[in-house]
Amino acid sequence: MTEENDVEMEPCSSEKKTETTRKVYLPTQPLEEGEELVCDPSAYKMLHTFETSSPCLSFDILRDKLGENRDAFPRTAYVVAGTQADQAKKNKIFVIKLSNLHKTQHDKPVDDDESSSSESEDEEEDGSKDGKMDFSYVAHIGCINRIRSFSNGDKNYAAVWSERGMVEIYNLHKLINAVEKPTALKDGTKKDLNAFFSFNGHQSEGFAMDWSPQTPGQLATGDCHRNIHVWKPREASWHVDQRPLNAHRESVEDLQWSPTEKEVLASCSVDKSIRIWDTRKYGAKANVITVENAHTSDINVISWNRKEPFIVSGGDDGFVHVWDLRNLKTGGAIATFKHHKQPITTVEWHPTEESVFAVGGADDQLTIWDLSVEQDAEQAELDDLKDIPPQLMFIHQGQNDIKELHWHPQIPGTLISTANSGFNIFQTINV
Repeated sequence: MTEENDVEMEPCSSEKKTETTRKVYLPTQPLEEGEELVCDPSAYKMLHTFETSSPCLSFDILRDKLGENRDAFPRTAYVVAGTQADQAKKNKIFVIKLSNLHKTQHDKPVDDDESSSSESEDEEEDGSKDGKMDFSYVAHIGCINRIRSFSNGDKNYAAVWSERGMVEIYNLHKLINAVEKPTALKDGTKKDLNAFFSFNGHQSEGFAMDWSPQTPGQLATGDCHRNIHVWKPREASWHVDQRPLNAHRESVEDLQWSPTEKEVLASCSVDKSIRIWDTRKYGAKANVITVENAHTSDINVISWNRKEPFIVSGGDDGFVHVWDLRNLKTGGAIATFKHHKQPITTVEWHPTEESVFAVGGADDQLTIWDLSVEQDAEQAELDDLKDIPPQLMFIHQGQNDIKELHWHPQIPGTLISTANSGFNIFQTINV
């Protein structure tokens, strides 16, 4: 189904001209009165924005059949997202197809010369560089706290954590068909798009959820009442273990399955701890490793490196810590960064570059970091750069209150992020 004004795609806002003098923004230097940040398109290989009728504060990227490691333009990407509308009955689960995603149109900032401006006007007139969006949706009662997708062959599912305190599984087949063929989804078929499996055993709502990369269909969900439940796949259904993993003392905020060990799960909590679980056991006994006081306040998010035994964590304290699982019991974080000025809301390792991860926060910044970079002697001598970590590769801004980010697993270097102000899909020149 489509609905007027439900989804809108816009060109990069950086294409607005400005008459002010340009200089490079350094995060250690506050803006002076009258100064404002303006996007420099030459820092991006690609940058597009899009919005939905209500903010989608959680989303996931859907794997497609268009190929792996693709870098040609124009590009296409698919996402599934859930809204947080002002009324429970107005919420939706969207499947969105983004296509005709072209390279950034300007090699230099748009107001550097008249030719760039003229070229931009020509392209806007013929629309040849405009991104295209197609979408389908199903109505959902209640705000969606978190949504995660799982693909197995031709099957695509989404697990949905709802504010109503339940977790639901949706088959996305018809919604995906509808973005390819709009006539495939009609009013008369909406009744077939209800969740085909749900679990009401959590004692409260939650946000933590992750599909296992090692065991297709295996899911873990954690709630605000500190309980974690493990889901085992069955034919066309799931068995949810009623015995929770419950060593945390407060709300479970995020979960991550090990990328190499089928039964190993990591969690983080408002109780400031990170825990590693052996899910073959149950209850508190399943907790095999604990890092107490890993942050000085709530730990909101974690991400497990798919190439190395590292976990990155982000908390309300604005800190980002990197942990080596080989000495988790005895050693502290192997790297610590304090750039963000407000709580960290999202972190994720690059799917193939083991030293690269991205971070988003409530300070309206998305940052990209590379642990392999070391400070050189020339940088160390520059006063303007001495307080900037050399591992900080990029600062992306322009979104208000960033909530989630994901690297596209099939388009190297491409990030999608969501915030209260909408979505960005982009690739920087240095990743």
